[in-house]
Amino acid sequence: MKKAALGILMAGTAVIAGCGSGGGESEPLVIGGKPWTEQYILPHILGQYIEANSEYTVEYEDGLGEVAILTPALEDGDIDMYVEYTGTGLKDVLKEESVPGQTSEEVLEIVRAGYEDTLGATWLEPLGFENGYTLAFSKDSGYNAETYSDLAELSKSETMRFGAPHPFYERQGDGFDDLVATYPFEFSATESFDPAIMYEAVQSGEVDVIPAFTTDSRIELFDLATTEDDLSFFPKYDAVPVVRMETLEEYPELEEVLSGLAGQISEEEMLAMNSRIDVDQEVASDVAREFLIEKGLIEE
Repeated sequence: MKKAALGILMAGTAVIAGCGSGGGESEPLVIGGKPWTEQYILPHILGQYIEANSEYTVEYEDGLGEVAILTPALEDGDIDMYVEYTGTGLKDVLKEESVPGQTSEEVLEIVRAGYEDTLGATWLEPLGFENGYTLAFSKDSGYNAETYSDLAELSKSETMRFGAPHPFYERQGDGFDDLVATYPFEFSATESFDPAIMYEAVQSGEVDVIPAFTTDSRIELFDLATTEDDLSFFPKYDAVPVVRMETLEEYPELEEVLSGLAGQISEEEMLAMNSRIDVDQEVASDVAREFLIEKGLIEE
């Protein structure tokens, strides 16, 4: 049998199906995802593209969980693949230190080798966009800042409050303590928020600066200004399909098929797709399908 099942009943069914079938290709590929907008879209982009360009079938576990859940699910075979971000793999999974100025290629090489050595999984080619961090503030704040350094300088003369998800304050290497050690911020207060709530908090003036995600449509929705990480504090967060190596062996055409998605999604395109979910309340699978059709990657 190709992989462990997602539950006791499914486990029994999978054993029967595995014993009764002549090969692994009869089993669907299982694509996981994280529980937020972009990660509801990406599994369907991968899945619909795979099904349109191969004989393989797909099942979805979109919204399965964050990296702490998806990593063991991938390692144990509960899922076959999902889209991860290189900086997350570097910092949160491999516990490697980032080096200011590291290129996308350098980070990808490190995480690919690390996952192959320790998790039995590999990183394919990047999808084309990065979902990294940007320090954002309300355009109504009156701040005149284009870079993190500009904001840090303003914090010395302005009453500037910082808000972020609680884990950001605990992260080592690219969390709050290291941020203020790299940039001389002098925040008057810090607050913890759910990632969704922090956008509303900065819009309402409850805090003044947040670490927003560059492809999050709420930046535009809440009319926020963004800044450049001019000292390259944060590592690269390029979006890349991560696949079990055993899966690539059992589905020999899969890697070549997925290579057709390499470089196909720009940051602007991902932002627009996210906006269709967050603002227009569209369905993720429909947004993914229309994107693939518009790009000429699948037929209507």
